[in-house]
Amino acid sequence: MVSQSPDIKITPEAPVRAPSAVPVDDAVLAFEVGALDLRGRLTRLGPALDEILHKHDYPPAVGKLLGEAIVLTTLLGSSVKFEGRFILQTRTDGPVSLLIVDFQAPDRLRAYARYDASRLKNGQSSGELLGKGHLAMTIDQGSNTSRYQGLVALDGGGLEEAAHEYFLRSEQIPTRVRLAVGEEMRGGEGGKLRWRAGGILLQFLPRAPERAKQADLHPGDAPEGTAAHSVPDDDAWVEGQSLISTVEDVELIDPDLSGERLLYRLFHERGVRVFNPQTLRAQCSCSRDAVSCMLKSFAPNDRAEMVKDGKVVVTCEFCSSVYEFTPQEAGVE
Repeated sequence: MVSQSPDIKITPEAPVRAPSAVPVDDAVLAFEVGALDLRGRLTRLGPALDEILHKHDYPPAVGKLLGEAIVLTTLLGSSVKFEGRFILQTRTDGPVSLLIVDFQAPDRLRAYARYDASRLKNGQSSGELLGKGHLAMTIDQGSNTSRYQGLVALDGGGLEEAAHEYFLRSEQIPTRVRLAVGEEMRGGEGGKLRWRAGGILLQFLPRAPERAKQADLHPGDAPEGTAAHSVPDDDAWVEGQSLISTVEDVELIDPDLSGERLLYRLFHERGVRVFNPQTLRAQCSCSRDAVSCMLKSFAPNDRAEMVKDGKVVVTCEFCSSVYEFTPQEAGVE
């Protein structure tokens, strides 16, 4: 196992060391399995995830679903190599009608879920909580550039399935994703539950173009009986999928298992190279000045209707911070 920056060329002479036994939370670990032309990222979340979810005291099922969205966002957003935002958002007809995760490169996370408590039931899967709608993934590089947005339909499946569909149809890169979220209780903490999560993204990126061929997508209007186009999976990708399918949820969220050791368990026979971890933190971008500017962008009548008991109160949906303004401060005449 080799540890280096992704920007440094790795040569056969690069030093090899044993995988670190020290777990690192709130970080993304990029890795490469050169023998199989595989690349990927592993996310482990602890205190940052716990801080985000406990700000709203979500029901366990909603917290778990939002946690999955946060993990998926870190796996995708951490590949952004510029100062900007990666935003994951779902809009659906299920009990959880809205999920928003905002990743501001290189390391800031905030998230929010909207749900109907009366429609929540025990044992609902992620797909049942989401229902039907769409998942949008947006890359925003700032006001001087155009946004890029990818959409994928949600039709009763979970976020893992949606990610696979997105990469199949939009990126056409063979990809597999695993997400896991849970709560842990440790002695000495007064019985307090803490959220933990983990995830892994694996992609097949062969150097030879002919090995990257994939089956054509079904056109939707082919005559009945037309055989679907198919391309056998490359042996290396078959092996990669087989290996990632062995990952268990408990391994992804185990606070005592380091990410390096988990990757070594999976790929040691082929050799795995691990890069320096990219740390993550929970931090909202709201501020009193930002909220004040937002208020002043509203029409005068709208601002006037916001005055209650002689003041304007705004609560941030992401972090639950409360900002109070006098009518004059809010621009109400």
